[in-house]
Amino acid sequence: MNTNNNLYTIVYATLMVVATAAILAFVSMALKERQQKNIDMETQLSILSAVSLAADANSADDKIAYVQNEYDKYIKNSYLVNYKGETVPGDAFTVSLKSQYDLMKQIASAPEQEQEALKAKLQLPVFECTMDNGEKVYIVACYGTGLWGPIWGYIGLKSDFNTIYGAMFAHKGETPGLGAEIATPAFCAQFKGKSLFDGNTFTSIAIVKGGAEEGNPHEVDAVSGGTITSKALDASIRQWFEYYVPYLQLSAKAGNAPEETVPMAEILTEEETSVEQ
Repeated sequence: MNTNNNLYTIVYATLMVVATAAILAFVSMALKERQQKNIDMETQLSILSAVSLAADANSADDKIAYVQNEYDKYIKNSYLVNYKGETVPGDAFTVSLKSQYDLMKQIASAPEQEQEALKAKLQLPVFECTMDNGEKVYIVACYGTGLWGPIWGYIGLKSDFNTIYGAMFAHKGETPGLGAEIATPAFCAQFKGKSLFDGNTFTSIAIVKGGAEEGNPHEVDAVSGGTITSKALDASIRQWFEYYVPYLQLSAKAGNAPEETVPMAEILTEEETSVEQ
């Protein structure tokens, strides 16, 4: 074949393009499973970190295997709940937090007559964790928009469905040393022991610029210099928990909490008794 004519050039270029595309497709398929395992591992690690588990992940010889084993050991059950607090079909692990957040934004801006139908589409993940001492912790999620991109987190609740056991937060692009501080252990540790309810009234956890009031069980300190990120996380936590509240109340009422730490269950029981009388 004459390598100087146009036909040769066209055939050669076509073959090279096809060969390159085939190689890229093969590499992509070969890496896809590994990439998905990494994504799953990061989600599992985030969930476990909310309750201070899998602390040795970064030093493990096989991080993916280590996190998977820890997840299987401690997360005994997971499910989705709707805005009424009822369990619904679906996979809590694979549900998109962003899609649920987008739906919440739609609900907030929709006419009142359309909100009920939109609320019915919500699927909120819950992960039940059994600690080494047998204590159960219920881990829920939140997601929002920070200054430069998405922020998200997982919050563990004691079985009174009121007291926070632990929390972890993450971000995609907040400013290092400022908004990015929401992901630090020092910031997350503030949430431990805080309460979502004041009596039977939902209060959420306020992230307070200038510092939380000393002894206030519903406040933590905002990030210094990260006002916008702090406000965004505050709004995200409140927004998500407002939809989780029916689940928390139903769970407390059902007696899932131990007797010595059941303020919500006691309140609901007292309300029922007073109504019956």
